[in-house]
Amino acid sequence: MADKLKERPVVICTEFRGVFFGYCIDTDADPLELKRARLCVSWSSNVQGFMGLGATGPTKSCKIGPRADITLKKITAVLECSPEAVKAWEDARWNG
Repeated sequence: MADKLKERPVVICTEFRGVFFGYCIDTDADPLELKRARLCVSWSSNVQGFMGLGATGPTKSCKIGPRADITLKKITAVLECSPEAVKAWEDARWNG
């Protein structure tokens, strides 16, 4: 039960084509609460698709929005984030 109460860094995809990074306690919830979430507005080909956002995180050529706590509905995918990806997400700046 203790593991269920720990925030996990995840990338969440929605039916509405949203791709978000953030911290979640219960990834099975509907709706899903995501803390300190960041929206990936666009990613470059060097990320190697949306699954690369969970594996290695965004690159400098991606457009990553600011943090906010949000509630998400219509979840289509939950990706665990590697430590490398978490660092990239936390360090990401808007490139526009």
